[in-house]
Amino acid sequence: MPTRNRPSALARAAYAAILLAVLGLALGAAPAAAHGFSSTVYADLTAPERGHVRAELGLEYDLLVVSTADAEKDDALFREGTAAFDARDTARQATALTGHTRSVVGYVSKRFAVTAQGQACKPSQAGGYTMTERDGVPYALLVLDYACPEPAEAHEIRSTLFGDDEGYVRDTKTILTYDLDLKSGSAALDTQRPAFSTQQSWTERFWDFFRLGAEHLLTGLDHILFLLALIAGSRRLREIVLAATSFTVAHSVTFVLAALGLVKVPASFVEPVIALSIAVVAGWHLWRLRQRGLHAGELDTIRNRHFSLDRAGWIRLGVVFCFGLVHGLGFASALGIDAAWSWQLLWSLLVFNVGLEAVQLSLIGLVFPVLALLRRRRPTTALWVTGALSAGVAVAGLVWFVQRVTN
Repeated sequence: MPTRNRPSALARAAYAAILLAVLGLALGAAPAAAHGFSSTVYADLTAPERGHVRAELGLEYDLLVVSTADAEKDDALFREGTAAFDARDTARQATALTGHTRSVVGYVSKRFAVTAQGQACKPSQAGGYTMTERDGVPYALLVLDYACPEPAEAHEIRSTLFGDDEGYVRDTKTILTYDLDLKSGSAALDTQRPAFSTQQSWTERFWDFFRLGAEHLLTGLDHILFLLALIAGSRRLREIVLAATSFTVAHSVTFVLAALGLVKVPASFVEPVIALSIAVVAGWHLWRLRQRGLHAGELDTIRNRHFSLDRAGWIRLGVVFCFGLVHGLGFASALGIDAAWSWQLLWSLLVFNVGLEAVQLSLIGLVFPVLALLRRRRPTTALWVTGALSAGVAVAGLVWFVQRVTN
């Protein structure tokens, strides 16, 4: 017969299911290939002279190879490009692209178009291929010169590169920076909004980057699990408010600095630390539970404690702040904008961050009240639920940490 202070067998099975579900999500979300399940194209557009638009495109190498080989029926490119990718030889990668440049330019020019006043601009390749790396993934830099009709007061850019219809990735983002038509700034394109005009209103630009920030957090399971660990380990409203504020301030600082190119930290360091942060914050709550024990006498002390943080609480805030700095570097990698500092660029970064915060606050607003109500009415059950959730998140973080260190 179960007692009041000990969950039933059915409840314990439910808590175990929470742990297994979180672990399953972590394992299922682990990318099978270098580019994972989505990709980002980076495009910098300038106008060296009238009637001339130059586009510098950063394209994920292995995705460019398989997409071009499939679209242009170039099996030789697939064999040579894949072998160069597996060998991690950048010189061979550039050679593979150069040997099949007609196919590569053909594929890219069909899916990345520039028009002036509704008339198509004609692309031609400028120079060879430069290999680089973003977040540990090989990228190829392709420069295209577009000859455009004159006069033109506005240009439109359309990108459907690596579209969902190809079946390799889904919801590819194209991050644009531009200096055209006496205007400069940035824009974000995807399946829902594949085109951008230099006459675009500020409200449209706001929505583009707000949505991009919101989607980045929603699709970033590691960041969501970090927030869940914070929520599960916060007993009172003040704790979660302070923890969320500490995290927000920290990641906002490094996010802006990194996105503007003022701070550069390799992804080989950032990604494992983000995974480790998930495990540490979740493990912190488990440690607190172990220290207090799951007994009714302890629950009254927890529930009636003065509305302030103890020493361990302040240490936890410091840990959250430090990990928030690293998470900001991870958020910045979603944009990867290398353009020079400008007020327009800073505005885009801040709007992106607002989108992140909107989702973060929504998640806290949905989950924390439920746990707070459970703590008030069924305190023992609440401890078991948050413990199971934290255990699942901690295991997921450790799994990711091992994967990211060994890959």
